[in-house]
Amino acid sequence: MRRVIAIAVTGASLAGCSSFSLDSFKSAPPLVKVALESTPSGADATTSLGPACKTPCSIDVPAPDAGFSVTFTSPKFQPVTVPVQVIRNPGDFSSPPTTVIEPSPVFAELQPAAPPPKSMRPKKPKAPKAAAAPAPAPVQAGTR
Repeated sequence: MRRVIAIAVTGASLAGCSSFSLDSFKSAPPLVKVALESTPSGADATTSLGPACKTPCSIDVPAPDAGFSVTFTSPKFQPVTVPVQVIRNPGDFSSPPTTVIEPSPVFAELQPAAPPPKSMRPKKPKAPKAAAAPAPAPVQAGTR
């Protein structure tokens, strides 16, 4: 009976090892604060990573290995997309690693949208001019 229990315990412990992964030792990407500004203020700023806010604002995003973009939109203005670079400094024995966002703050100047094109409706016919008073009949000479 002891053998059966020992085999069961050994099997259960080995089964736990099969689900072991080195990913559990990796740390989550650091969060970096990104300041977002626009002219005019109050634009919707949406990152390609997901978080969004209304300018001026700042958001925390996980620092990706590559850059990302921020799209600014506002009614009656053309949308603007600004690329953002993520610069990682690995650090050394005397300094910790750092992550820098470039540009900082992320700024966009929104341009007014062009007015919508006029529709191609047919022109209304012009109202006829009021009929002029009939000219007096010419008087014939010699008739009386």
